[in-house]
Amino acid sequence: MKNVLRAILILSTQFCIAQQIKVSIKVTDHSTQLPVKQAIVKVKDQVLFSDSLGNLNLDLNKQEVYNFTIEHIGYKSLSSEITIEDLSELVFTLIPISVDLGEVLVEGKRDNAFGLTKLNDTEGTTIYAGRKTEAVDVESLNSNLASNNSRQVFAKVAGINVFENDGAGTSVGIGGRGLNPSRILNFNTRQNGYDISADPLGYPESYYTTPLNAVEKIEIVRGAASLQFGTQFGGMINYKMKDHEKKKLSGDFSQGIGSFGMFNSFNKLSGTVNKLSYTTFYQYKTYKGWRDRSEVTNHTAFTGLSYAVNSKLTLKGEYTYMNYLAQQAGGLTDGQFNTDMKIVNRQRNWFRVNWNLISVSLDYKLNEQSEFNLRTFGLIADRDALGYLGSPDKKDDTSAYRTLNKDKYTNYGAELRYMHHYKLAGEQNHFLIGGRYYKGKTARAQGNADKTADANFSFLNPNNLENSDYTFPSSNYALFAENVFKIGSKYSIVPGMRYEYIDTRAEGYYRLIKGTSDTKVMEQHENNRSFVLVGLGNQYQFNKYLEGYANFSQNYRAINFNDLRITSPTSKVDPNLKDESGYTIDLGFRGKFKNILSFDVNGFYMYYNDRIGSTSVYDSVSKQTIRYRTNIGNSVNQGIEAYAEVDWIKIVSPNSQHKLSTFVNASFVQAIYYSEQKNLNKKEVEYAPDRIIRLGLTYAFRSLAINLQGSYTSQQFSDANNTPSSTNGLTGSIPSYTVIDFFASYTYKKFGFSAGVNNLLNSNYFTRRAEGFPGPGIIPADPINFYVTLRYAF
Repeated sequence: MKNVLRAILILSTQFCIAQQIKVSIKVTDHSTQLPVKQAIVKVKDQVLFSDSLGNLNLDLNKQEVYNFTIEHIGYKSLSSEITIEDLSELVFTLIPISVDLGEVLVEGKRDNAFGLTKLNDTEGTTIYAGRKTEAVDVESLNSNLASNNSRQVFAKVAGINVFENDGAGTSVGIGGRGLNPSRILNFNTRQNGYDISADPLGYPESYYTTPLNAVEKIEIVRGAASLQFGTQFGGMINYKMKDHEKKKLSGDFSQGIGSFGMFNSFNKLSGTVNKLSYTTFYQYKTYKGWRDRSEVTNHTAFTGLSYAVNSKLTLKGEYTYMNYLAQQAGGLTDGQFNTDMKIVNRQRNWFRVNWNLISVSLDYKLNEQSEFNLRTFGLIADRDALGYLGSPDKKDDTSAYRTLNKDKYTNYGAELRYMHHYKLAGEQNHFLIGGRYYKGKTARAQGNADKTADANFSFLNPNNLENSDYTFPSSNYALFAENVFKIGSKYSIVPGMRYEYIDTRAEGYYRLIKGTSDTKVMEQHENNRSFVLVGLGNQYQFNKYLEGYANFSQNYRAINFNDLRITSPTSKVDPNLKDESGYTIDLGFRGKFKNILSFDVNGFYMYYNDRIGSTSVYDSVSKQTIRYRTNIGNSVNQGIEAYAEVDWIKIVSPNSQHKLSTFVNASFVQAIYYSEQKNLNKKEVEYAPDRIIRLGLTYAFRSLAINLQGSYTSQQFSDANNTPSSTNGLTGSIPSYTVIDFFASYTYKKFGFSAGVNNLLNSNYFTRRAEGFPGPGIIPADPINFYVTLRYAF
């Protein structure tokens, strides 16, 4: 009996010694006493970051000694050894670096040796646990940031298919898992947490992309993003800008030149004065193009202010302006592409975008366990497309009027999120609840413009348009909730749900022309629907190096405004289209072993019901084969995505300042239609290559970095018929292609120099057959080209 009592006493003592308590950590500025955001907190093989109020919470063992290291750019590093007793809060005060260090270069960098990590389980008022997530560290990218080259920016993100529309990078086209890459339309696209696309509900195409010179990281959530961010099968992408600098004034100036008249000037000022922080930048970019009639001029400006009212409340305001004008040389037929990619079919085609984004938000920390965020946003923008949209095998009749397509977008919305951290069964749990309100209005008009070759975006008869004139009002209300339940110290289960109410309308007319008759057909449609989406995430921490995750999430996608009415000689839309629905399943493993190995391997299964796609049909009116958008049927997209990177030098010499790493990123996808239309059943989904493989080799030593990257994309089809080729270039396969890029950079004190060569082997390839602008037809990708950039930052 004595031995039993002794054993119980020993076990009880050990339990007390290892008892965990909740410790709140706060990081402040010694000079201003304000919170330090995104401070790096290193403790017991963990690397964490303080939130927007300088806080983070940890579960630590009572009576255990911990070594804390706190770092942030612009501050002296702080290290301290602390015994956790009955402390409930630790306050670390960082001292700003204010001494002129002369020849000594002081740098503060995130502990991210590979440039790609997963997102933390919770960040601010967002839950990421149990999902496939990625965060691209833009500062570590080996690419030309001015051109937004997506195959380089997303080189380590498995399964990203890319549209390459222009060398200037005025627009970005990416998709994954067999989803159309056009203007990121299958992702919910955000900047600093708020929507930036034309109409997130009815027209989610992104004509504006955040300049990468201003971006800290790109956050990506795959298919399981629908519960927190809304109805998109692809997931969510958020361009998170760099935080305001802590010192009173800092600058970042980059000037770059490249092939085909490329010039980019990025100029930024940022700082903090007392409680007010500011960031402002202006980017000017111009590009002549390697084909005639391909000039682009782009202006982007941004101003952001943040005011720390007190230690709990922070107010923020942001305004973004973007304007670009592009002349478009048009698409090609297969024969033209194979003969001479530089052929220009269109002399009078232009494209113009004007974007105004505004956001006002507040972050409020109720206490150490609870905080909420209110983010409001609005968009006033327009997009004009001018020219001739006939297929590339038809010449533009310069004596005929051009067609002008004008869109105006006016929308606004708000998201409110509340996060509460609480203990249950001795483990830290997290509860999130939120709501979203959105109202949008898109005005779309199509009619005749003048016969010249000038960029004149005016209708000849604005009060009586020759094609169509519509207004598309929309509104959306949503409520969502998720909870991270910790079961033991290793396993987390994350149930969630979202309620959606969607109201979309169409009001206007189109002209029905048959022979000599011209009839104005009035239309008015309204579609109200509400539904509930559910999901369940799972996460298991095998050890500090290996984590497993699994997720099931329902999804839904409303009909796009383009799918309601379009007047084009090369495409038509099924008037009986239905919304799309389905679900996504993920199962994967990810981890990191010191600075030697990083990896993420997963399998996915996406079921897509009533999927809208493009098929080829013969039009008896125009007497040509055209694109026809309709509900093709159900589709199943399934596959494997894998990323791994190894630093070979760190294997034998962990403390070496040299780096020699290789990465491989591969996806293997099978995307098949299951349709009642026999000619489409078992056909491959369009823009769903079955293999995408990217490889990279990087050598770095101190301030020098050299990178060589290769990208292979297998054959894919542009329509649901899987048409191998066509005489007019509108439909057909997109052959497999391989592209190799080279990049080098060097930093000396406050100066940075970078240069590179894209498409090093001068491959002839294309990634897209456009249905409308910038085509229609094949859009050839850029040949070999170089760029050089000089940067000065203080």
